[in-house]
Amino acid sequence: MADLRARLNAAEARAAEAESRAETAAADLAQAKAEAASTEAMIAHLKLEIEKMRRALYGQRSERKERLLEQMELDLEDLQATATEDDLAAEAAAPTTTVQSFTRRKPSRKPFPEHLPRERIVIPAPETCECCGSDHIAKLGESVTETLEVIPRQWKVIQTVREKYTCRCCSHITQPPAPFHPVPRAWAGPSLLAMILFEKYGAHQPLNRQSERYAREGVDLSLSTLADQVGACTHALKPLHDLIAAHVMAGERLHGDDTVVPVLAKGKTAKGRAWVYVRDDAPFGGPDAPAALFQYSRDRGQDHPVKHLEAWAGLLQADAYAGYNRLYDPGRAPGPVLSALCWAHSRRKFFELADIEATRRRGSRAPPLSPLALEAVRRIDALFDIEREINGQSAARRLEVRQARSRPLVEDLEAWMCEQRASLSGRSDLGKAMDYMLTRWEAFTRFLEDGRICLTNNAAERALRGLALGRKSWLFAGSDRGAARAAAMYTLIVTAKLNDIDPQAWLADVLARIADMPQSRLHELLPWTWKAARMAQGSLAA
Repeated sequence: MADLRARLNAAEARAAEAESRAETAAADLAQAKAEAASTEAMIAHLKLEIEKMRRALYGQRSERKERLLEQMELDLEDLQATATEDDLAAEAAAPTTTVQSFTRRKPSRKPFPEHLPRERIVIPAPETCECCGSDHIAKLGESVTETLEVIPRQWKVIQTVREKYTCRCCSHITQPPAPFHPVPRAWAGPSLLAMILFEKYGAHQPLNRQSERYAREGVDLSLSTLADQVGACTHALKPLHDLIAAHVMAGERLHGDDTVVPVLAKGKTAKGRAWVYVRDDAPFGGPDAPAALFQYSRDRGQDHPVKHLEAWAGLLQADAYAGYNRLYDPGRAPGPVLSALCWAHSRRKFFELADIEATRRRGSRAPPLSPLALEAVRRIDALFDIEREINGQSAARRLEVRQARSRPLVEDLEAWMCEQRASLSGRSDLGKAMDYMLTRWEAFTRFLEDGRICLTNNAAERALRGLALGRKSWLFAGSDRGAARAAAMYTLIVTAKLNDIDPQAWLADVLARIADMPQSRLHELLPWTWKAARMAQGSLAA
């Protein structure tokens, strides 16, 4: 018996030793990654400084050189934010007893301008000694933490004062604990951080343009300083992003779409893709809140949507992209995905052949209008008229109306297209538009069997609209990590918009509370829960 106990003790010791080695190896790997990211950011910073010095010495040689400097600044922005993310991850992975986490040299920050007003917030000191309970305490001094905060178009520095007191009886020194910051070692307040994030990802203003505007307002914040905060905020908001992603993937019906995201490569830009999956049950009166999940990939390979939805099954409303086809396999685990195609997408193909205004603008060289295309648009529009009437009603009611009114129109449309298609050339644009629908008729008509399905995929297209417009401003992402970081922030901002709340106000409150929010209560910061709490507070105040 003693021998068995000894062997068990030895096995437990070996297991503890192996676990300790694994933790140390993970910490070493995180530190190495942080060191590499920091080195890469430093190299990019030095290259940018060298190019600026060359331009100062020899003058601006060409417009291409100016564009190169802008590209290098955007690249540095992504590398700086990536380095901060990896640094925080290394700190979290480092065992405090055995491994010292890697500490990256942070970009130097100038003192806050003296002309900014100071607002003192004094944390109340205890009235009695926390050691012996005596009320004979005397103030020794105070610790002041300055945080840069912003009120729209007004800057100020908040001084958080923590007074020190000593007990006259036992000489014990008492001081309130330091307040939580939105991100580790933060110097910026939550409202300022929220403004930086929203302007970059919501208003599509790159950090170099923000830095220039802040300088004009009298506050000198360098590109590296701003990028450092973006990376730290992305790291801090990741748990909230994961909750939104889980909420989206818990939906039984999703809208899916993708768009191009140019990504900076060596001497050129690569065509990356931003994918979005939207959960929106409002059209059939569902109780669950809407949300959007963005994903990034380097290309439009068919493996990406399969990987994004590998653990999901249900109804997918998307276009006819072949990359989704593997999801529709009946034997797929955890279950097959049912396709519901977009009628607005198919209607667009006919409308382009029957657009009177576009034909008039083209003049005599425009192709003649197609009466058949015009008839197809008219028939499809009749279905949309019915959908507008039942939008927001229950799934059962929508299905009842569709069976009674929409099904006869759909059957007539199919018979009409089959009849007209027989007389058209295989290469004609109108014939291709009809084939697009007829060869996928089951997916197009699935809405007649399920009241939850929408007639269009507009929910996903609306979610991508801001990104498509923003491309004209930021032109390209600086790196793959930068594009992935943008996808995470778009998830938060677009989800806030879907819930009809101000993304910047929500981010400011989230950043102010998330640092000291227990994991079990993190759901209180989700946009729809946050909105409900604010509305309840407003009704109580009224």
